[in-house]
Amino acid sequence: MANSRGNRRRFGSVRKLPSGRFQVRYPDPVTGLMRPGEETYPTKTDAEVALTLIEADIKRDQWTDPDAGKVIFGDFADEWLRDRKLEDTTRERYEGVLRLHIKPTFSARFLSEITPARVRTWRTRLLEGGVGEPTVVKAYQLLRSIMSTAVDDELIKRNPCRITGADTYDVPERPVLTIREVYALAAAIQPQWRALVLLTAFTTLRLGELAALRRRDVNLDARTLWVRRNQAELSNGKLITKAPKSRAGFRPVAFPDLIVPDLEQHLERHAAKGQDGLFFVGPRGGKLRRSNFRDDWTAAKAKAGVSSDVHFHDVRHTGNNLAAQNGASTRELMTRMGHSTTRAALIYQHMTSDRDRAIADRMGDAARRALFDDPAAGGSGASE
Repeated sequence: MANSRGNRRRFGSVRKLPSGRFQVRYPDPVTGLMRPGEETYPTKTDAEVALTLIEADIKRDQWTDPDAGKVIFGDFADEWLRDRKLEDTTRERYEGVLRLHIKPTFSARFLSEITPARVRTWRTRLLEGGVGEPTVVKAYQLLRSIMSTAVDDELIKRNPCRITGADTYDVPERPVLTIREVYALAAAIQPQWRALVLLTAFTTLRLGELAALRRRDVNLDARTLWVRRNQAELSNGKLITKAPKSRAGFRPVAFPDLIVPDLEQHLERHAAKGQDGLFFVGPRGGKLRRSNFRDDWTAAKAKAGVSSDVHFHDVRHTGNNLAAQNGASTRELMTRMGHSTTRAALIYQHMTSDRDRAIADRMGDAARRALFDDPAAGGSGASE
């Protein structure tokens, strides 16, 4: 009798099941009620070791309710998305990634069932199924963020998204156009888009920033424009005009005097009227959209003899390259592009307008030299 009392555990208990396996029971640290362990064990010793580990977790405040992870991933992901304050375009992108690439595999599973092995298998199948690596990376990043919240909510102990390098990919090098190619495109495209091509190359603004540009944002005398807003287009065709995402996006950008005659001509013939009128308008006087510009861009590439693989965004890439080649420092280049790092977001510094104008002047001089060497490349149109 004394021996049985002496061998009795002070925490929990172990019992043998009819199957011959052993099960642990222990007091729930929240309710105080006895609860069975989630697993069974082949020997009593194994069960006692497991019970000791559970007791240690409770004492170190590292115990997680095994039932907490029994939350359906699809429901949790929907709630996660609803609770986030996101830009409309970001929300739309997340919804698409969840619907197409994450929910088909994980929607009906409990959070606790999403293991590192299942995440690895899911990622491999996406890649083998022909989903592009950039899309797979975005899907992995989104899944990791959702599961990170599940950890914070103490629904699971660890994030199962632990694949080294799965959150990054090598961005393929985009083509860089020559100045002659830029001017060939500007000459080949519809006249109302000539200034769009040249401003993209010499200010490196995004298409959405150019689409939101107003007359009053462009000062031809100072050769400076102000980026104050950005236009985004959702997949349903809805247009949203919003402020830049960060302080880095709200910025002045200088341009060379080389393109001033083109901008003057554009203002006279193609821009909307009034100081608040849009600098660029669509074919029927409405807002510039990718859809009402795309066909003209494709036709211009063919007419100018430029590779069909060149995207309009590559004109911006070309301008960034030109600025870098003509003396722009890394910080100056990032400011001009409207990019920011973590540090820049905390300590943001505008470069001086004189320095920015000097960069623009050197870009213009380099363009002049390229055009002077080959006037047939569009040089005559540059001064019209």
